[in-house]
Amino acid sequence: MSKFLSQTKNETIAAVPRLYAVIIHNDDYTPMDFVVFVLTKVFNKNAEDAEKIMMDVHKAGSGIAGVYTFDIAATKKDAAERLAQQGGYPLLFTLSDEGAYT
Repeated sequence: MSKFLSQTKNETIAAVPRLYAVIIHNDDYTPMDFVVFVLTKVFNKNAEDAEKIMMDVHKAGSGIAGVYTFDIAATKKDAAERLAQQGGYPLLFTLSDEGAYT
């Protein structure tokens, strides 16, 4: 039987995959418009949502760029960090499975 399925009294129930937040961290070097660019291109945020997330990160020091299953979260994190590196910026992203993401 698949690790994603369990069978109880003739019912098959699909397990809900664990979700991970991609956390974006503020720094003193990456321009705000670049952060908005990354949020729109990698995390598919519209301009308004990207601006709000960017300002939240600027004020609080970090924020959630998106919540996804592990493989998608890791892929988006890597893509965002590659873009930042190509732009010469130290923008940092991490993954978190804490909180209400399950």
